Amino acid sequence: MAGFLTVSGPGRLLHPFNYHRLSSVHPSTVIIQRTSTNSKRHLFVHDKLCCKFLHVGCPSLIPPLNKRLKRVPASDSDNRQGEGSDSLEEWDVMTAKFSAAASVPFLLLQLPQIILNARNLLAGNKTALFAVPWLGMLTGLLGNLSLLSYFAKKKEVEAVTVQTLGVISTYVVIVQLAMAEAMPLPIFIIISVVVASGLLLNFLSFFGWLSPGLWRAWEDFTTIGGLSVLPQVMWSTFVPFVPNSILPGGVSFVIAVTAVTLARMNKLSKKGVEFIGAVSGWTATLLFMWMAVAQMWTNFLNPDNIKGLSAFSMLLGMLGNGLMIPRSLFVRDLMWFTGSVWGSLFYGWGNLLALYCFNCISKEFFLAATAGACLWIGFSFWKDTEVYGHGSPLTSLKELVCGR
Repeated sequence: MAGFLTVSGPGRLLHPFNYHRLSSVHPSTVIIQRTSTNSKRHLFVHDKLCCKFLHVGCPSLIPPLNKRLKRVPASDSDNRQGEGSDSLEEWDVMTAKFSAAASVPFLLLQLPQIILNARNLLAGNKTALFAVPWLGMLTGLLGNLSLLSYFAKKKEVEAVTVQTLGVISTYVVIVQLAMAEAMPLPIFIIISVVVASGLLLNFLSFFGWLSPGLWRAWEDFTTIGGLSVLPQVMWSTFVPFVPNSILPGGVSFVIAVTAVTLARMNKLSKKGVEFIGAVSGWTATLLFMWMAVAQMWTNFLNPDNIKGLSAFSMLLGMLGNGLMIPRSLFVRDLMWFTGSVWGSLFYGWGNLLALYCFNCISKEFFLAATAGACLWIGFSFWKDTEVYGHGSPLTSLKELVCGR
């Protein structure tokens, strides 16, 4: 698409490929639509702003700003409106930075396990790696790959980075397990092919170098995989209180294949096709959400095992998910917001609560973590309410759940 150049606010130059002109409703009133990297659109109306739209192909061709634009005096209402637009843009940038910063705690969360496994391998102690369940690592890997595809499609660069690091760090652990012969070799080969293919396809799609047909095939694969794995993982959590069976996964696999096939044959309604398209992202989110439920269930059944939990790891999990809350709220992504809040409160804070109840961490540590979580979530809603000009945080929540 050809780019158009305009000005927003007091002398602010906007990148020619991020903005384009919608329409001119008045000689002195221009509506500008911004399409950000997350495909979220915001409308800005600037009165009494004389704008020139230049059809350009490269930023270097832009003439000096003071030679082609003259700004007429603006009223107080115009200044307030411009300030609101600037505030919205600044918060857009800040939330993206918060999302990118989440990669640090998530990487630190996996790093101790990688180092420990490496030490055991170097010492010849392969038996120690059998304590790491490869099935659990595989579940997390599939979740990361599904979310990677979801965010790559939405062009959320920071979230794509976080999920890519998640895929790579989890795969490193799986490689270590394969070296220790703690998992079947054929499964490791299949996993390797899936990971390599997934990373390559997402990379090509992100930059627009992949055909729609190949991307659709990959989306179908993640949808079927997610729908098959999620019920099986949920069922397996409650073994031995329920029979140990692969029936839930098998039935879900048949249903998933049938649903995807009907969608591709145009046998479903438009809403049905849209639902199938959103399934992979939600199943990946539910997989990560279920990890918190499984951990709490284990804590309930075996309270003595709580002492084996790392308070630092739970804190990192709470921090990493918490850093994504402002961004998911800002772009009104209910799935992302649900997973982030759940991971921060139920997985991170919930396990810290269990550690505190069993006197594994100090009162001061727990209260500090609780206060930090509450203040951060409160700040996220307050700031979102402010930049969007709402009168109440409930309006932001309503838009998140019901849409604009």
